[in-house]
Amino acid sequence: MNASLTMPGPAVFDPDGFLLDPAMWSESLADRIAQNDGIGELNELQMGLLHALRREYLRHGSVTALSHVCHLTGQRADCMQRLFPGPREAWRVAGLPNPGEEARAYLY
Repeated sequence: MNASLTMPGPAVFDPDGFLLDPAMWSESLADRIAQNDGIGELNELQMGLLHALRREYLRHGSVTALSHVCHLTGQRADCMQRLFPGPREAWRVAGLPNPGEEARAYLY
């Protein structure tokens, strides 16, 4: 396993289930979150989407247009809804922090 993917300590989540420190995220943590949430084992398309979500969040510091993230991964505009139960779950599995009340409404 790549040392950059290992976690220095246990992941800590806020009361809404969002990772408090996005730097704690790893693909193995994403798999554990997905398994725990009943999504199942993540496939290559889902993992690619999670990485794109993370890149866009790190670039802009906020929720970006979800259809744009789908476009960046070469998928249809509704990929978020097809690959995850919903955008909120994709955001959580991507290990991104609680986006706040207004953005959370956008993710539901």
